[in-house]
Amino acid sequence: HVQLVESGGGSVQAGGSLRLACAASRDSAARYSMGWFRQAPGKEREGVAGISPGGTITWYADSVKGRFTISRDNAKNTVYLQMNSLKPDDTAMYYCAAESGWVGSSKSPVDFRYWGQGTQVTVS
Repeated sequence: HVQLVESGGGSVQAGGSLRLACAASRDSAARYSMGWFRQAPGKEREGVAGISPGGTITWYADSVKGRFTISRDNAKNTVYLQMNSLKPDDTAMYYCAAESGWVGSSKSPVDFRYWGQGTQVTVS
């Protein structure tokens, strides 16, 4: 079992940047696939970006390619989501998720068992 805590959300103007962080509770977090998901009011939760346990493989939703970058620092048990050129459509609650092993480039929330509480991102 791993616990996840997100931070870094906030309000920003269109074109601005934010960096989200997700801290995992255990040293073995390096064995987990990590993902960032988001959910806007009235919409389904969608995959934004993901990264393999070793950090060598990443995936992105088409809507964020070229603007968002996912990375991880396994020494700190932390995953990051750098978000640049933010748009109003990026407004949502952002969630960090984890699953043991490599889940492939899965963008489906059902493939991740462990979730953080979310951090709000608002772009105006």
